[in-house]
This record gives sequence, C-alpha cells and structure tokens, in this order.
Amino acid sequence: MEIAVTSSSASGCTAGTNAYDISMIRDQTFKVKLVDTAGLDEGPGGTVPDKEARRILKKLLRTLTEQANIHLVMYCVRGERVVPTLCRNYELIHSQVKKKKVPIVLVVTCLESYKPEMEDWWTVNERTISNLGMTFAGHACITTATSVHEMERRAQSYDTVCKLIEQRYLSIKTGIHTQSSRGTIHNVPSRTKRNTIVVFGETGAGKSSLINLMAGKNVADTGGGIEACTTHWKEYSIEFHDEPFKVFDTVALDEPQPGIPQYFDAVENVYSLIHKLEREGGIDLLLFCMPAGTLKPMHQLNYWLFRYFLCDKKVPIVLAITKLEREWVMEHWWTRNQETFRKKKIRVDGHACITTIEHSQKESRDTIWYLVKNVIADGQKRAWKGVNDLSVSSMLLVGNENLRARKDIVSRLTKHCHMSPEVAKELAGRIKKVVVEGAT
Repeated sequence: MEIAVTSSSASGCTAGTNAYDISMIRDQTFKVKLVDTAGLDEGPGGTVPDKEARRILKKLLRTLTEQANIHLVMYCVRGERVVPTLCRNYELIHSQVKKKKVPIVLVVTCLESYKPEMEDWWTVNERTISNLGMTFAGHACITTATSVHEMERRAQSYDTVCKLIEQRYLSIKTGIHTQSSRGTIHNVPSRTKRNTIVVFGETGAGKSSLINLMAGKNVADTGGGIEACTTHWKEYSIEFHDEPFKVFDTVALDEPQPGIPQYFDAVENVYSLIHKLEREGGIDLLLFCMPAGTLKPMHQLNYWLFRYFLCDKKVPIVLAITKLEREWVMEHWWTRNQETFRKKKIRVDGHACITTIEHSQKESRDTIWYLVKNVIADGQKRAWKGVNDLSVSSMLLVGNENLRARKDIVSRLTKHCHMSPEVAKELAGRIKKVVVEGAT
C-alpha cells in the first residue's frame, strides 16, 4: 500500500514535513508514526533548496527532542552515494539528538542491483563509516523497487526495516537497548590552539586551490600559468567547518637535478619551515597534494622526503588527489590506483579524491574535512612534538662532528629517500647551512 508520494527521479518530491500513522506486521503488529522530511543535498534547483531543507530538519528534530516525542532517526541514503559525503548530514542529525541519546539507524536504499547480496554494501563500507566517525544503532540494506523481478528483494527489505524498527520498539518497552553498529571514533578534542597542517606537492598540483577549498574562500594566490606561484612558504589562518587551522603552503618540489638550484632552494625553504614549526609546538598533519595521473618517481621522492627524512615518521600524512572533475565518481580513481601506491611503498593515513572546480566544491570540501578531522583526531597521541624529536637538526648541532653529521644525512637521504649521492650531498650542505644559521 502506498501512502506517501514517491519520485521517479533522483530529485526529491517531499516539499515539507509529512507524518504517517502506519501498522507494521512482522512477528507482531505494532503502530508507529513515521515523519518524512524534505530531501537534503538537492541544491538550489531542487524541490526544496538544501539550505531550507536543513533548516526544516533541524527545527523538527529540536522540537521533537524537546517534547520527548522522538524515539528513532532513520537516515536514508542512496547506495551509490560516496560514503564520505554522508557525514555532513549525519553530523546535522547527531548534533540535534545527541543530548537525549536518540538512536540513529542507517537505511541504504537503491540496492536492487547490488551483488551478491544487498547486505554486502555494509560489509564493504563499514570500515569507512567507522573511520569517518559515524556511529549507528543499526542498519538496513534495502530496495524499494516495485518491478516483478525485484519482489523477493523488496519483501526481504520490508522484513529488514520492520526488524530495525521493532528492535527499537521493544527496547522502549523493556528498557533493554541493542548494541550500536560497530565503529565509533572520538571527535577531535576541543583545543584553543589551531591545528597545524603542512601542504606539499609538485608545481601545478593545486596546493593553493586546495587551501582555498578548505577555507571556503580565496585566501591563496593560485596563479594563472605553469610557473609555480608559491616561491616561499606561506601561512594561512583559516576556519575549516568552524574549526581553527594554521595551514602552510610550501614551495613546489619538482624533479631534482645536480647543479640546478630550484629544487635545493625549495627543500631548504621547506626545511626552515619544518624547523620553525618544530620549535613552536609541532605539526598535526602533512597533506600531500598530487594531481590525478601517472605516479612518478618525483612523487615517491617527495613522499619519502617528508615522511622519513623531514618528519621522521612522527606526523600523520594524507593524500589529496586533485583534478578529478572528469571522473563520474571521483573515489573510483583511488579504487583503480591504490595497488600502484602500495607497490611503490607510498603508505598514507588516509586519502581524498577531489576537484577544486566550482560546481563540485561542496562534495570535495566535505571529503577533505572528514579526512582531516578524523586523521588528526586519530593522530593526536603520535603527533610530532618537541625539539628532541628532530634527529636531523640535533645531529647537525654537534660542534666538532659536522663532517660526520653531513655524511649521516647523505646516508639517510640515499637510503630512505633513494636520492642519488650527488643530489644528497648538495642537499645535505644546504640543510647544514640552515641549521648553522639558525643556531647563530
């Protein structure tokens, strides 16, 4: 029996808030009131613009919570949605019901073609959901398709949803609550200090555009040509989803060549920044910005330089893959290429597949936010703090052992960063100069 109007397309058809009293029949009959709300993320051209839909939902949840007249929130999402994009709406819902501890369950729809079983969607995505900090009191993987060949899955879906609601119905009557779906991550602890992020990558990777995406406005100069537009590290104090951050844009690191100064100038500049931040309290996150395309030796070198040499594996590092506006589903790029990263020994604490072009900025900004938020939260215990952790600088400051120290740096650069001896020697001399000048 159909009592609610449905849409035949991806656009929504619910223009406000509609309530339905229904009887659900499974092992027993029980009556529930379901309240349908306007769809979120429809954009300005949808049935209800997203901003207005969020206002309506927020007001409804607040009113029902204050009246103690809400017992369950069913967060319905389409199965083809990229999981990181679900977090923004989850946080809106959770912020309104968490004080009263109203459980939230996830209902994943449009899974009629998902193989082998609809429940496998949860198996595939459970870990990502957990890592992104979303916690559910239950879930249902379903289809609402009405075609004849989908009737078996539709009946299975009805039973699954009834069971989900019934569990909550029984917990109210008995006072016994079921266990939440696996996966809880602590929120980023509130801090008066701004989290510090260092962004690095090659010329044209889109580092400055990425910073503008995070800031939600143009704060960094993106330039107009192929020349690097950042010639010295720059600091930007930004508010990212109402959280304070200090983001440092670094000089582009391109292919090193002995005798050509640009690469060595860039590393020298980056080293001075790392040394400065080390003295001021440390770094919370390294953000490696890389354009979609072929993984090059230069990318490996930049990763190794930051991961193993400059920060000695003490700082979490994440990867932002940019320029993916031509991908139908941006995350598919990582699915196709993650094995190449593994083989090249580029191991990161998380990744985000994004574009910085205007029409897709909202999805990309949310994707970057949940990556940054959760990796920083997870990395607080191992964040790089204190002067004693900077083995390179402490090694160089041993008065009469500068020659040995320089040889040790060359050895580390050739062993861990796979640099040629000529490049390593020239770079070691540059680093020694920075440390000596900083000590005088």
